[in-house]
Amino acid sequence: MQTGLVKGEHMSVDGSFIQANADHHSRVPREQLAEVGQVNRTVREYLAELEQENPVEPPVPQQDQVSTTDPDSTYATKGGPARLGYYNNYLIDNSSCVIVGVQATPARLSHESLAARQMIERHQQRYGSGPRTLAADNTYGNGELLQWLDDRGITPYIRVKENPLGKGDLYGIEQFTYVPEHNCYLCPAGKQLKYVGINQRNRTHLYHATAKRCRGCSQKEQCTRGKYRVVQIHTCEAARQRAYALAKTPTFAIAQRARRKVEALFAELKNQIGLRRLRLRRMRFVREQFYLAATVQNLKRLVRFLSRKPSPEIATA
Repeated sequence: MQTGLVKGEHMSVDGSFIQANADHHSRVPREQLAEVGQVNRTVREYLAELEQENPVEPPVPQQDQVSTTDPDSTYATKGGPARLGYYNNYLIDNSSCVIVGVQATPARLSHESLAARQMIERHQQRYGSGPRTLAADNTYGNGELLQWLDDRGITPYIRVKENPLGKGDLYGIEQFTYVPEHNCYLCPAGKQLKYVGINQRNRTHLYHATAKRCRGCSQKEQCTRGKYRVVQIHTCEAARQRAYALAKTPTFAIAQRARRKVEALFAELKNQIGLRRLRLRRMRFVREQFYLAATVQNLKRLVRFLSRKPSPEIATA
């Protein structure tokens, strides 16, 4: 950043699946690990790490079946048939296409948002400031990450992640009117839905009508298939609405075009560097391999930056 190569103002984040150095046939039920560990050193080390009170590595998400070759690898289906692998996460500077953050995670979509937070936090701790904007695909468009970015003054150019089942043919939330002084909603027929609490499972505020109010309603068929209507509002709905508004601005399209640079880096990683399949095993060694590959990619851009000829000064009369 001191030499001017990295601006650090506008960044993008993404993750890519990298196949593990293990075959999916090496998976065994978790209940058999103790038996396999008697003859397999890798499994013995894995089980010993699980028993540590303060493990060096954070625990990998529990799986019904674990690979005896690489117990840290995760069985996932992203980008093709189901395979064992990891996610390689990059945080890049849009202006220079330099990688400023690398994170190895289990191959779970939920870990991509966590990796984005950790990479931004490390960048802020090292340089004293974070990015002004962050671009990403809708995998990162959950309310928690959008709220986290808003709290830190980072503009998220990210599409909001929607319900995979779609809106359906019933009345959507836009058909209901919020009454802030009573903390309730009014349905299209003018009937009240009272606040009942928070659903901790999906992090939403719940507003319920009653069977009595909905029973004789002429619009019930368009509103609900149950006895009464329930409206669920995300706890980070304000951040989601701001992200919706940003998605309609011209700067959003510019940021999304710039985001393609991180996808180009993953293409370079796999097609030119050849890291489609890992050589090393276990999370701590996979992380090292990801860091080394990112260093190689950054060195290419550093050489290009240093080889630029300084622009000649324009002679003045």
